[in-house]
Amino acid sequence: MTPDPWKLLELARAAASEAARLAVERRPADLGVADTKSSPTDVVTEMDTAAEALIRELILEQRPDDAFLGEEGGADSGRGAEMGHGAVRWVIDPIDGTVNYLYDLPHWSVSVGVEVDGVTVAGVVTAPRLGEVYTAVRGAGAWCNDTKLRVRPATDLGSALVATGFGYRAERRERQGAIAGALLPRVRDIRRNGSAALDLCAVAAGRLDGYYERGTHHWDRCAGTLIAIEAGAVVEGFHGAVASEQMSIAAPHGTFSALHDALVELGADDDDY
Repeated sequence: MTPDPWKLLELARAAASEAARLAVERRPADLGVADTKSSPTDVVTEMDTAAEALIRELILEQRPDDAFLGEEGGADSGRGAEMGHGAVRWVIDPIDGTVNYLYDLPHWSVSVGVEVDGVTVAGVVTAPRLGEVYTAVRGAGAWCNDTKLRVRPATDLGSALVATGFGYRAERRERQGAIAGALLPRVRDIRRNGSAALDLCAVAAGRLDGYYERGTHHWDRCAGTLIAIEAGAVVEGFHGAVASEQMSIAAPHGTFSALHDALVELGADDDDY
């Protein structure tokens, strides 16, 4: 039996809300960023792990046979796949934007996407420090709190406000920086906000004309991609490919093509970084 996506969304939202509350309340007020290289990172890792464990626990209480894919806990196939049609997998990023969280910047989120038979049917991205909860159900639309979302009208590239992100490896960051620098004169401006999930939600909310990033993982994109698509965005990789670690581009129809083609022209579709 295929589960009701609205009920899955309800559970995802409740679990994400509790994890967000934990991350806010248990974050040490004096969490440093310059004391040592290990201590702050260990604290953030601990919070990531605790938040994801809480999400899994709350979901398993109601759906013990479901599968999981999480940034911290990895993959757990569950028993749903053995039961045939209607297998559910929860895709979790317990703190998307961990550097922002480390520095006590508000732009971080808890992201939970829900897949049924490999298709994302519901998603929630909760940003507790911003007071925003983004949700979507496949085929039914997307919302921020109680407001229905819609992308901005398509615009020419020169008028587009575009967001991006950068990887952790120095070689990749150097290449990404060069591409962003070359793109900058072609667009209105570029933003680097630090949370892929929230950048996708910003496209959905009409706060950005486009977003692109190389190196994101499925848990970074799962819920945010559905939210953006349900608000009217195109979310793909290069040359019609599915959004992936190689590239994820999100923009309204029309704007998407211009941004995609500019990135290809600048060599962002090379596999060398």
